[in-house]
Amino acid sequence: MILERTKDEILVRLPAYVDLSELQNMLDFLQYKELTAKSEAKQSDVDKLTKDVNKSIWTKVKARRGLK
Repeated sequence: MILERTKDEILVRLPAYVDLSELQNMLDFLQYKELTAKSEAKQSDVDKLTKDVNKSIWTKVKARRGLK
């Protein structure tokens, strides 16, 4: 593995035999870190939003399937 820092970015070079699914998981995590790096959201705000979204999704699923 080679790690290189340029003026604008960090480059990581890996051998071709590295498992792509594990690499994709790592890249997804790094993208999350990049997207949230400058966030000023509090964990309590994130928790509330998550709860509201999950409740909304579950309500829609139940309605589509005729569940109570």
